[in-house]
Amino acid sequence: MNLDNILYWFNEVFSSLIFIYMLFVILVYSLMLVFAFLQLRKDRNLDKNLEGKVNLNAVYSKPVSIIVPAYNEEIGIISTVQSLLTLEYPQYEIVIVNDGSKDSTLQTVIDVFQMEPVFRTVQNQLPSAEIRGIYQSKLHYNIVLVDKENGGKADALNAGINVSRFPYFCSIDGDSILSTKSLLQVMKPIVSSNGKVIAAGGSVRIANGSEIEYGSVLKSVVPNNPIVVMQIIEYLRAFYMGRIALSRFNLLLIISGAFSVFSKEYTIKVGGYNKNTIGEDMELVVRLHNYLLKNKIKKSIEFIPDPVCWTEAPDNLKDLKTQRRRWHQGLLSSLMLNRGMLLNPKYKQIGLISVPYFVFIELIGPIVELLGYLYVILSFVIGNIYLESALTLFVLFLIYSTVISMFSILLEAWSMGTYPRIRDSVKLLLYSLSEVFWFRPLMVVFRLQGFWYFIRGKNDWGSLTRSGLQKKTNDSL
Repeated sequence: MNLDNILYWFNEVFSSLIFIYMLFVILVYSLMLVFAFLQLRKDRNLDKNLEGKVNLNAVYSKPVSIIVPAYNEEIGIISTVQSLLTLEYPQYEIVIVNDGSKDSTLQTVIDVFQMEPVFRTVQNQLPSAEIRGIYQSKLHYNIVLVDKENGGKADALNAGINVSRFPYFCSIDGDSILSTKSLLQVMKPIVSSNGKVIAAGGSVRIANGSEIEYGSVLKSVVPNNPIVVMQIIEYLRAFYMGRIALSRFNLLLIISGAFSVFSKEYTIKVGGYNKNTIGEDMELVVRLHNYLLKNKIKKSIEFIPDPVCWTEAPDNLKDLKTQRRRWHQGLLSSLMLNRGMLLNPKYKQIGLISVPYFVFIELIGPIVELLGYLYVILSFVIGNIYLESALTLFVLFLIYSTVISMFSILLEAWSMGTYPRIRDSVKLLLYSLSEVFWFRPLMVVFRLQGFWYFIRGKNDWGSLTRSGLQKKTNDSL
């Protein structure tokens, strides 16, 4: 067999495998879009029927402890807490956990909210680093500040759970802002299900470029920074396609750590957050599913598209690389820690559908994409019979990224309308056309670094540059 024959058969086998994989992914994502649309239409009709008939404040309320882990968040922590003080919710406490910050996070919170040392009983039900002190605000008695030794985000959340007093806790990032009704809405499925739902996550939106004042988003706009715009498209695709569809069948393995509510009872039963993984949010959700299925407990975890949490996204490639490497490393770590669930019928739909989806599509997706990009480039160089295969594969890449993204953008505009200006929707649609040419290849490289860090055993969290969300920004006007 000569070299030409070898290359021919290699091209046939390799291109066929890539084509089959891409067609499978497109089919899965298309089905998810359909299921997401059906769920959003159902929710929309239900909201119309209930409008004006239900006093949500009276019906959907149970005491909640909002835990805000903060490490070097001096720039954004005040606006985050200010937004929490505006929440329309009957009873909640705000537990700020200063995780050994090296900047002035601790002193900033003490000064602005007039915190004073207090004695508070701590239930050490979860392991955490030493607590150095607990403070309470003289201005707002529902604000508690925990100062502790540095132990990482998972450790800070465990400490916050130990200090918290209420049966449910909401975890949000120290640079995030919640909409006024978001906590009320995210608690709806938990309360209305009589405790059958033990965790719920809400939608996360990117605040860069929007008008913000005193911890509230006055006007949501799409900024001019291409890196941020592409992340907005990613978020819409992830939340309005992936999570809504997975939640519909109780297949959800990820609810964002930027905004999620958990039953404290079940979180403590499974041992709280794992300090040995940087993907502590997903790992906790997977472990909860593991525990429920092992013990044959009929509970569920849901995603709620209505509640909105605003967060600051990386606006440069250096920070974006750190974030995406960290996310993919966390995904790999969470799946490896719970690898016994993969294709295991004992774990029902989670083991047979959800975990395989995250392994074969989300986890190894960057590897297949990289091989696909290399194949397209080499085919253009070699030419002849390989060029036709490369063009076909490139069309699949366009469908995979562009078409799916555009439908997600339109779905969000129809159902929620987070960005009311028509020009913002047009901007998102136009930018989605460019994704496959530059943004997706970059994300492939950044996510592959997650594999490298995991193999080397590096659990470096990495730091991101924050500009803060406490001011009005008009860069998009």
